[in-house]
Order: sequence, then structure tokens, then C-alpha cells
Amino acid sequence: MNKRFVGVLTFAFLVAAGASLVLYRVLINRPATTTAAPAMAQVALATKDLEVGTVLKEGDVKVAEWPGAIPQGATTDLNKILGRGVITAIFDKEPIIESRLAPKGAGGGMAAMIPPGWRAVAVRVNEVVGVAGFVVPGMHVDILISGNAPGGANSQGTLTQTLLQNIEVLSAGQDFKKDAEGKPVMVQVVNMLVTPTQAEQLSLAASQTSIQLVLRNPLDHEIAKTPGTALSHLFNNGRMPPPPDLSSRPRNQRAAAAPVPVRVVAPPAPPKEIPFVMEIISGSTKTEKKFGGTPEVK
Repeated sequence: MNKRFVGVLTFAFLVAAGASLVLYRVLINRPATTTAAPAMAQVALATKDLEVGTVLKEGDVKVAEWPGAIPQGATTDLNKILGRGVITAIFDKEPIIESRLAPKGAGGGMAAMIPPGWRAVAVRVNEVVGVAGFVVPGMHVDILISGNAPGGANSQGTLTQTLLQNIEVLSAGQDFKKDAEGKPVMVQVVNMLVTPTQAEQLSLAASQTSIQLVLRNPLDHEIAKTPGTALSHLFNNGRMPPPPDLSSRPRNQRAAAAPVPVRVVAPPAPPKEIPFVMEIISGSTKTEKKFGGTPEVK
């Protein structure tokens, strides 16, 4: 092997080793970069999963550090939240937000879930009315009523009309917890969130008519305008049946079915009376004397 080539190769190896050693020393002597720790804040957190209706007590919450800014509505004073009911599910290590709690003194359970100015009305249901058990807490329904309208035309038969729309279901039986999967639950009574006026209408409808619940998409809040329907419409392709034709009936039946209105004629005015006048001539004087009138003869 050429000695000159060996010398060049040895020199290149020494230069590379020296450069690597210098680079290594530079890297190990480089100051480590430090990242700023996130700002921590004290806030009341849940110590476990809190379901709807739970009344907060010691052990359910604690004051601990929370990274970042304090969420709006959170607090560090446990006295402000202890004894209040949970109206929206709170998960473990999640801040206790004011909007997820019932007002102080409202307690827990379903009553704490009713907003001010609203009412919870119980309606008895069966498998048909309850839409095969799919009317569960959190669902929205329309309420249909069927019956005979007072003073209405009996020829139309039973009437069906939409009474209320987009009504929220608070509980199915004694269960007021929302099921994320929406599994059917067979119950006898459901409670719905309504206004005081709607509560009166629903109470009367439940006692005087037949009620049917119609399940709807919870995200669909549109109020549909429906004319209602009657039993006679179902046998006429959904249209109002035409009035009966009386021209083909016998005369006596037509008179009985549709009596001809009688025209009332006012009596004639009494005849005008003309007084009887007598002329009396005495000499050059002439006088007239009127006596009782007599009917005018034409």
C-alpha cells in the first residue's frame, strides 16, 4: 500500500475525531432550555362523578389547584356550594360551576331541575302512549289528543289534533337521569316540563280525551302548523267529505232533511180614513162641518 495514501487517510481520521470531540463538548456544555410552568389557581373541584339530583356534601368537593385561568362561575368557597343540588352531571376533578347547581335552598332531586316559572306535569302512559318505552328523560315529544269536540259535527267522528309541541321529558317513572344510549324503559308515568298554561291544558286533556305522545328529534325545535284530522277524513283520502246531495232523494225526504225556510210577510198597513165633510148654506153664509172618517173606497 502506498505510504502516502496511508498518511492522508490517517490525517483525515484524526481531523474527523478532533471535530467530533469539539462538537460533543459544545453540546454537553449547552445550557438546558427551561419551559415556564403553567399558572395554577385554586378552585373547587369534584372528588368523584356527581350525578343529576345529588346534594353536595363534604367529601364530594375539595379546593385544589387548577391549571390556567379560573373557569367562569367557579368558586373557592365551599360554603357557597355545599347543600345544593346538581342539575347537570359533573365529572371527577371537574370544576364546580354555578350554572350546574340548583339555587341555594332548592334541594336535590327532580324538583331542583325545574326552572323558575315552569312546572312538571305527570301523565299516565302505556306501551302505546309511551312510544314503546322510548320516552325517557331528556327526550322531546309532541302531545296529540283524540276525542269528540263539544258542539262539533258528529258526522265527522273522532277528532285528533296536536295540542302541544316540543315538550321536554323530565323523568320516566322515578328515573330522571338522562341515558346517553337512549335505551327504552317501560314505565306507567312520565313527567314533562311545561308552562303553567300548558299544565292546565294537559291536565284537562288527560281527563277528557285520549293522549298520544309522539317522539321527535331533540335538536328539532320547529313548531309545525297542523290542521288536525277527523275520522271521516281518513275515508276520503284525508280531505273534508263533500256535503250530501239531496237532489236524488224523494220530495218528502228532502223536505224532512232540509226544510225550506218560510218567508215571513208583514201584514198590510190599515186603510187610510177620509173624514166626511158637510156644507151648510144659510142665506149668504157657507159653513163646513166634518164628521167621523169613513174608509176610503177605491
